[in-house]
Amino acid sequence: MDHDVGTGAREIKSTELVPTDHYAQEDANRRKKLGLYFLESDDRRMSALGRGYTPGGATPVNIHGKPLPDYKMSKTGGWIATFFIFGNEMAERMAYFGLSVNMVAFMFYVMHRPFEVSANAVNNFLGISQASSVLGGFLADAYLGRYWTIAIFATIYLAGLTGITICATMKTLVPNQDECSQIALLLGNCEPAKSWQMLYLYTVLYVTGFGAAGIRPCVSSFGADQFDERDRDYKAHLDRFFNFFYLSVTVGAIVAFTAVVYLQIKHGWGYAFGSLAIAMATSNLVFFLGTPLYRHRLPGGSPLTRVAQVLVAAFRKRKDSFHSSEFVGLYELPGKRSAIKGSSKIAHTDDFRCLDKAALRLKEDGACPSPWKLCTVTQVEEVKILVKLVPVPACTIMLNLVLTEFLTLSVQQAYTLNTHIGRLKLPVTCMPVFPGLSIFLLLSLYYSVFVPVSRRITGHPHGASQLQRVGIGLAVSILSVAVSGIFESYRRHYSIQHGYEASFLTPMPELSAYWLLIQYCLIGIAEVFCIVGLLEFLYEEAPDAMRSIGSAYAAVAGGLGCFGATILNNIVKAATGNAQQRRPSWLSQNINTGRFDYFYWLLTVLSVINFCAFLYAACKYQYRTKQVLETTEQANGL
Repeated sequence: MDHDVGTGAREIKSTELVPTDHYAQEDANRRKKLGLYFLESDDRRMSALGRGYTPGGATPVNIHGKPLPDYKMSKTGGWIATFFIFGNEMAERMAYFGLSVNMVAFMFYVMHRPFEVSANAVNNFLGISQASSVLGGFLADAYLGRYWTIAIFATIYLAGLTGITICATMKTLVPNQDECSQIALLLGNCEPAKSWQMLYLYTVLYVTGFGAAGIRPCVSSFGADQFDERDRDYKAHLDRFFNFFYLSVTVGAIVAFTAVVYLQIKHGWGYAFGSLAIAMATSNLVFFLGTPLYRHRLPGGSPLTRVAQVLVAAFRKRKDSFHSSEFVGLYELPGKRSAIKGSSKIAHTDDFRCLDKAALRLKEDGACPSPWKLCTVTQVEEVKILVKLVPVPACTIMLNLVLTEFLTLSVQQAYTLNTHIGRLKLPVTCMPVFPGLSIFLLLSLYYSVFVPVSRRITGHPHGASQLQRVGIGLAVSILSVAVSGIFESYRRHYSIQHGYEASFLTPMPELSAYWLLIQYCLIGIAEVFCIVGLLEFLYEEAPDAMRSIGSAYAAVAGGLGCFGATILNNIVKAATGNAQQRRPSWLSQNINTGRFDYFYWLLTVLSVINFCAFLYAACKYQYRTKQVLETTEQANGL
């Protein structure tokens, strides 16, 4: 007899069903019986009997959707498969940072758009491309699977980059560059781009952003899918994977801030954007070559539909009581079979009890109730988990806002400073490479230095938990913006004292740009701790059939950070500047008459408030216990 398959439904009594002490023993017995179906683990994925990591319901399958036999498992997945995936992420990040650092300058110098308008346009593009990642996560979890989502959207990404390259190489797609000197450009006297030229540029730019929206939420999850949950070293592999994954992101950023910038300076915009398209095409080829090695997970159907069903069912039964005589129990399928394809069952929790009404089975529901009237416990718990995850990535929005501001503010600072290293002059647009280098160095030393030292302090086997790493990143980001404020105050005072107040594009030879390395290194450390910890946290805590959407939370936080930077800039400019009184705003184009130092202090205050909110959310959060449901017969057989 196969105990894992059944057609009936099992009713799990609510933990609040028996409120009186008279029935305390009965309640304890019921909990004990319930424990036979939910085998809890000490280490989330460790079985109750110490037999190693228990498999989730998301069984690995091949590209055709058929389960992988054991002899195939040893020939697929693992570290070899992930290296093919790393290449795709490296190229995507190279293109992302290459556009973020070059597109503002391209719009300003070539399309003759005002610098402020160009910066806001690129910020909005970056924000939309990240915030729309939830669409890619939805398609991957619901219909396409992660592999096909990456394949389709990587092709779209390549088409967008090709379109941008064509724009930079064909004179008909850009305004006339004759008689457009630097002075004329600053005064706004150059011929502006025609409306149809800007329409073409925005079209191919947003096609690129749409492609990124499908790749970003899937690549990290698809890479993590290559590891076997039954492996005793699964947690260690996963921890190292997310560090190496972000290392590939960093390598892409370093190449974008150095090689791509060099190509732009030496050979022009067409070569710079063309190199991004070539890198993306190469990575797509490498990704497809690794196809025979990949392990896949079946899409679990529309997660939005499941969420809507829970909300509708809970609303319909909002007036029904758990103590009613009509109450049969909380509805769940028997055995290990889950109602959600590609997902293991999730144990009932007491959070958000109002949502439990969706799984409240009444006598009137009948034998085959509609999912819009009655949902399983697992389906309800999926919605609870999605809600409980929100505060943590929400608290990283502020860090992403700071990162966005650093891309523009620090470059404006660098224009006023001496960027020479001996006889070598480093281009100002290369300055953002230093956070990438600090990330690269930190990740290289992470396991040899940080983990052993922090393990002695925290006692955690990996040095620090996921939320602790996010907290460390947010704390270091506060220090980075505070240091930025101190240095900017000194830089501004120096420029006024030495007669550079009006010459905001003239480097001060006695003041080195490499003082910026302190804030660059600090923000790099903050980024690696926070973002790597967040990605691992979201992958492990998200429901099995919603891991792409879970990963999309991080991208959405990044997008909201970009939007937040634009909104904050507009508010500060409106509140601090007055054209009639000739009072420049804090974010004046002339950095020497503005007050960037005040703006950095504002970011410091906002970051402190955000950190306090994170501490509260982290203290309230309880890590999800990985549980395996068994039937009564299986439990008795143990």
